[in-house]
Amino acid sequence: MIWTPRATVATIVEKDQTFLTVSEQVKGQLVFNQPAGHIEANEKIVDAAIRETLEETGWEVKPSYLLGIYIYRPPTSDLTFHRYCFIAKPVQHHPAHRLDPDIEATHWLSLEQLSQPSIHLRSPLVVECIKDYLAGIRYPLAVIHEDE
Repeated sequence: MIWTPRATVATIVEKDQTFLTVSEQVKGQLVFNQPAGHIEANEKIVDAAIRETLEETGWEVKPSYLLGIYIYRPPTSDLTFHRYCFIAKPVQHHPAHRLDPDIEATHWLSLEQLSQPSIHLRSPLVVECIKDYLAGIRYPLAVIHEDE
């Protein structure tokens, strides 16, 4: 058997010291996450981040930097996720856009709100990525080389 990681994207979108997040039901529990999802076959990584953010939040965004590549192994699974996390600017909200069926709502939450014990995160990467963003970590999008 060949081991294959799950390739995903996530987007950090900040506005007035709050961050665009989504809430969704996972295994019967309401959890919070950045707009995130799987990269589709033949899709460019940056395009996947733009698509997932629009599908999950109704926000059109413009990625400006790669925040980092994060590897996550959930403690209750044999899966490994490779998360390409981007920093993006909000461009335009499309309130009539139909959100992915898994998404219950979108929110603008601060790091402090997301760090409350009553908030259940999809993974620890939610807060880790925001902390890295606030620490000023940024890589140019040009570090990603993809076929045209």
